[in-house]
Amino acid sequence: MAIDDPARGTTTDPLRTPTAEPTATAEPVPAVEPAPTAASPSTGPAPATGTAGPPASASTWSALRPLVLRVHFYAGLLIAPFLLVAAVSGLLYALSFHAEKVVYRHELRVPAGERALPLSAQVGAARAARPDGTVTAVWPSAEEGATTRVIMSSPRVEEGRSLAVFVDPYTAEVRGALPSYGSSGALPLRTWLDHLHRDLHLGDLGRHYSELAASWLWVVALGGLLLWAGRGRPGRRTARTLLLPRRGPKSRRRTLSWHGSVGLWAVTGLVLLSATGLTWSRYAGENIGALQDGLGGATPTVSATLDTPGDAGGAGHEGHEGHGAGHHPAPAPAGTDIGIDKAVAAAGAAGVAGRISVVLPTGGTGYVVKETDTQFPLHLDSVAVDPADGEVLDVLRFADYPLLAKLTRIGIDAHTGVFLGLPNQLLLAALMLALISLILWGYRMWWLRRPTRERLLSAGRPVPRGAWRKAPVTLLLPLAAATALVGWFVPLLGLSLLAFLAVDATLSLVARRRAARLA
Repeated sequence: MAIDDPARGTTTDPLRTPTAEPTATAEPVPAVEPAPTAASPSTGPAPATGTAGPPASASTWSALRPLVLRVHFYAGLLIAPFLLVAAVSGLLYALSFHAEKVVYRHELRVPAGERALPLSAQVGAARAARPDGTVTAVWPSAEEGATTRVIMSSPRVEEGRSLAVFVDPYTAEVRGALPSYGSSGALPLRTWLDHLHRDLHLGDLGRHYSELAASWLWVVALGGLLLWAGRGRPGRRTARTLLLPRRGPKSRRRTLSWHGSVGLWAVTGLVLLSATGLTWSRYAGENIGALQDGLGGATPTVSATLDTPGDAGGAGHEGHEGHGAGHHPAPAPAGTDIGIDKAVAAAGAAGVAGRISVVLPTGGTGYVVKETDTQFPLHLDSVAVDPADGEVLDVLRFADYPLLAKLTRIGIDAHTGVFLGLPNQLLLAALMLALISLILWGYRMWWLRRPTRERLLSAGRPVPRGAWRKAPVTLLLPLAAATALVGWFVPLLGLSLLAFLAVDATLSLVARRRAARLA
């Protein structure tokens, strides 16, 4: 993400009109392609200076570049603060997984024993320790030395959270209880950082910040990629100049080189973060969900609904394994429960085992046992078990998910740092460090061309206004249509882009009037 022109090379862009402008920078800046500013008389229509505009054979990129540069500049200048907050909080969140293991080590780890007690005994110990809570789910110990989590709804925690009671699987000793949030079981430290990243602890109002940042991240990243890959003369562009930063003394050109090279390495990850972040945003997320459902990519769920005496048959999920209509035995007497240990054994016989979570029965539903192993290869199958007799009601294999549902699940897990575990979290931290660096480098380049007394209304040196009028209609019309469509689908992107245009038009009008007075 650049805050200044990332394409200051040794050639003059055919779409730009050279002008003379005083420069007050912290270091000499080559007088190449100087751009007029909002306080300069040249911000209006370009005077006839011998450069009449692009030739008829101008390439598509030469016509598109000024538009990309101007959007990239304004987005970098005005959206970067939101991106910086998201990057810093995202970095802290990525590191919180390891911090959680240190801060809550007493609750999470126990000395390994020879044999684990039945889950029913562990759940009983949790109930005895927290009699005011209602057990809703159990996460059995997944490895030696790990505690079992008994998840409860409790008046001791705020709405939207559960109470996790940590039980030693070898002795049934209760090691403690902590509020738990989300399907990943985030504990208080990670939950606090998660909400900082998501909404700055401002609730629905704060969600606008993160959606605005996610809406523009992919635009800024892809725009920067185009500008960096298309800079300079084609004959002078090499893999070395694109992929590796420039050496030498500190200068704006070296900063630009670091900005472009690191951005090139990070662009794929940043675009994926933007896309996955938008999937659960407030406005764009609704549109994405509707599109996904319309394309048949909705995430399926295992059916745990129990038969009643009036049902014609079983409630098996169509297309899944398990009992279909007419194959389920007569229901057992009400109130019969085989217990969690037999339910887990029945799930294991159906191929659902290992790292699991168990959702306890409620009125009219059975046990739901889900695999939660997100290490590759993924183990995310689930099964529903009748609490009366241990019969399998339905089995849902992750392999049977629609492709879009698989990609959505993997994408969200990767965004939240649970896919592949530590490598995922380290990659997220590296991406956040890269984004922070890109923003700081961008602001440094802007600072070197910051507004001065001679350029009070300027925000730096973006490409001259009116660049869109130089683009051919055959390019401009499809681009405008695509922009309108994306702006409707991602509303905060569209609204903020309209705000940019309004601000730009206002500055242009003020600059024209000032130029008229000076004339």
